[in-house]
Amino acid sequence: MTAVTTIETSTAATSSRGPRGLLWTMLRVHRSALWFWVLLVAFGAGALLWAHGPAADAAWAEFRRMGCDSGQPVLGCDYIGTAYDRYDTFSTLGAGVLGLAPFLAAAWAGGALIGRELENGTAQLAWTQSVTPARWLAAKLAVPAALLATGTLTLTLLHRMMWSTDGQLRLAMGSRDWYQGTTFEANGTLATAYALLGLAVGVLAGLLQRRALPALGTAVVGLALLATSIGTLRPYLWPVETLTAKDGYPEYIGMVLGEGALTSTGARVSDPMCIDSAKCLAKHDIVGFYRDYHPSSHFWPLQLVETGIVLAVTGLAVLIAFRLLKRRTGAVA
Repeated sequence: MTAVTTIETSTAATSSRGPRGLLWTMLRVHRSALWFWVLLVAFGAGALLWAHGPAADAAWAEFRRMGCDSGQPVLGCDYIGTAYDRYDTFSTLGAGVLGLAPFLAAAWAGGALIGRELENGTAQLAWTQSVTPARWLAAKLAVPAALLATGTLTLTLLHRMMWSTDGQLRLAMGSRDWYQGTTFEANGTLATAYALLGLAVGVLAGLLQRRALPALGTAVVGLALLATSIGTLRPYLWPVETLTAKDGYPEYIGMVLGEGALTSTGARVSDPMCIDSAKCLAKHDIVGFYRDYHPSSHFWPLQLVETGIVLAVTGLAVLIAFRLLKRRTGAVA
């Protein structure tokens, strides 16, 4: 009797040691994906830190050696040197990780996280082991979402640090504007929002296809269509400002959406391409020119409105995923 009690006590003590539960199971099953994400974030962080420090210093030194900081026209100053090329490469790699993250999340969530488990019957087995389908899906969403948000926010902060301190270098070289695709997303909340959208789309695709490879393809294509559709709306998410000038077009100072000529009544018309011909301008009643644009001060309004749209679509995808799971399993909770 004593021996049996001792064995039972020892077994109970052994089984209670260490992390347990659905969270720990998920981290163990998908540890390869976890390590891949950690290494990818480390790579992006290293690239951004290198661009911010040694690469930017080398680019400035090269710029000064060429005599391009004198304020006088110098032959060859419109040529980007090798040091700036390296700076540009590292900053592009860092921002590229943020741009790639949503598609990696969608492919992994559709193929490995959901599709493969439904295809192999692993999910159905878990539902018979005191884990309800709703709780299973909640864990599948919450754990990767926390890791994605942590990684993308870290890279976003590093990208903003690099962007805010290296502005004069980019201005001197005439490269990269605040409104360009990957740069715009990497400097604000959009990178994280799109990563979460990728996860939600992947999970929904996995539940719809229930097979790994079809779910992977559906998730990537679906995310690409959604991201492209939302991206085309970006310039119209906030009211534009307008610049006018009498002699030629106003200068480019931001994201230009439209331009043309103005008549004496204030009407907007297509540019008749009169160049400097006063007779031609008078014939078409052209008294000036205009440009509709977004200045850099519109960065955060555009960023936050688009982020709200992306998160709304993400929430809708998650809601549909839970409804679909409930309909297929008949689960109440």
